[in-house]
Amino acid sequence: MHLPTIFTAILGLTWRVAGQGTPQPGADGRYTISAPGIRAMFIPYGATLTNLYVNDKSGKEVDVVLGYDDAAYYQLEAQFTIDGKTYRTQKNDGQNTLHSGTNNWSYRFWNVTAVSTDSITFSIIDKEGESTGMPGTVLGNVTYSVAANATWSIKMTATSPNVKTPLMLTQHTYFNLDAYKNPSTAQIWDHTLFMPYSKRYLAIDGGALPTGQILNASPGSINDFASTTKPLGHARSSSTFRGNCGSGCEGYNGFWAFDDNRPKDAVVLTLASPWSGIKADLRTNQVGVVLYTCAWSDGSANLKKTQGTGNRKKVERSSCIAIEPQDYVDGINRPAWGRVDAQITGPGEVYNWESSWTFGQL
Repeated sequence: MHLPTIFTAILGLTWRVAGQGTPQPGADGRYTISAPGIRAMFIPYGATLTNLYVNDKSGKEVDVVLGYDDAAYYQLEAQFTIDGKTYRTQKNDGQNTLHSGTNNWSYRFWNVTAVSTDSITFSIIDKEGESTGMPGTVLGNVTYSVAANATWSIKMTATSPNVKTPLMLTQHTYFNLDAYKNPSTAQIWDHTLFMPYSKRYLAIDGGALPTGQILNASPGSINDFASTTKPLGHARSSSTFRGNCGSGCEGYNGFWAFDDNRPKDAVVLTLASPWSGIKADLRTNQVGVVLYTCAWSDGSANLKKTQGTGNRKKVERSSCIAIEPQDYVDGINRPAWGRVDAQITGPGEVYNWESSWTFGQL
């Protein structure tokens, strides 16, 4: 993704939690948790989800997330101001900081601090200076769990016990609900999307960076997924589809805000595939979501053995979607949006992020 001045730890271990009956990783280093209708696999590197199996319309188990077969493979301004002091961060995306720089949490080994048959918790200590330009030491935890209603839940907490620091976490899984097995297409455009509480979105420039404007998507417009369920490619014939997510980019790479008065525990987003019959409902305590439709995939990455067909072996352009619940992109540098305090955590505060995906059939 290409986002500006965004301090996002993408949760993509070195300890095995010992004890009689405690689940241990497989020979490939993956931990597996499961419940009826759902099975998930994780590795310590980046606390990463590598496989997520749910049932399609015929009851067949399908791996709906991107990843790698070999677990070893995983091995605007670039500044912000807190209390009048300006911090300058690593520029790893042009002139901007993406995902907290090149030593972000997705490139670290996490500790497994708890594990059961249906839940696993990873923890990390991010010492001051390890995430280049970020003040303070941050203690982070993420718990993944699965439940019998085919729900995958993610809960993250973090604290900065000594100083104020920017903190805006998200979960960065890439989905293809067909597992690249749809004989008609590998692309994501036939998947459907509905976001009933997201009429507003952030305007972006050619670099996919927020301009500061918050716009309303009129019914039927390219960025409208609030008025009714639509295919992700509903606007492909429009001259604005190419460039909608930045120069040279097709599709989507931006932030949609949720309505402030949405019902508690509402389904804020539904992704579905008519071909596989799988649907995924998102609930979250976050205020919005970033959508990215993989425009920069160049076809060089291999699909997992659980995905693809005899002739389809690569991750093609526009063949997946990342859906990332989070706060306003670059809100720390946009005081008019009223999100600065929400994106800074300090002593005595606990950062809390929760989301869940419930899978079913159309």
